[in-house]
Amino acid sequence: MKKAVILLSGGLDSATVLALAQNQGYECYCLSFDYGQRHNAELAAARRVAMALGAKEHRVATIDLAAFGGSALTDAKIEVPVDGVQAGAIPVTYVPARNTIMLSFALGWAEVLGAHEIFIGVNAVDYSGYPDCRPEFIAAFERMANLATKVGVEGAQLHIRTPLINLSKAEIIQTGASLGFDYGLTVSCYKADLQGRACGVCDACRLRRDGFQAAGLADPTHYQ
Repeated sequence: MKKAVILLSGGLDSATVLALAQNQGYECYCLSFDYGQRHNAELAAARRVAMALGAKEHRVATIDLAAFGGSALTDAKIEVPVDGVQAGAIPVTYVPARNTIMLSFALGWAEVLGAHEIFIGVNAVDYSGYPDCRPEFIAAFERMANLATKVGVEGAQLHIRTPLINLSKAEIIQTGASLGFDYGLTVSCYKADLQGRACGVCDACRLRRDGFQAAGLADPTHYQ
């Protein structure tokens, strides 16, 4: 089987990506991060999703992005907004360089595994203004990956796969539902409690709730 590294946060998007990769016949190695985020409910969700979908392996890497802060997700002094995001603004829930760092870890593991594919659930439609979710960033990282690695220099091509990049949240949900995935396993909320229950008012909750409504499907989210 073809091997692939899947960045798995425990949220709706990354779970859909894992379901898609499995459906496409990849042997999936899932990588999650304990990076100093506000809660660990998403890591528990990632473990549930990896087990439910039969991932070959699931690892959790520990990195301390809270040492730098600069985001409402890693700095307790910065409040998670509940009134939406101003159009064109990068929200305070953006974690500086997070996707660059996580993709770099995935790249290292992919080289060791002999995997030429890395899957990440970035999205440029409902992407909340994060600069590291744009197609331009993904293309640039892929070019760098093939310049910076032994496997790339020796002639094999490494690819960063972004199957959700041009989908709306509703289309993402419909895709996972068509594969029989249970979104009740996932956690999207920026302020989830210890049981993984969502706040229902943050931007992530709003996008998720609106997505299920637009998809015409029942929302299985567990709310506080």
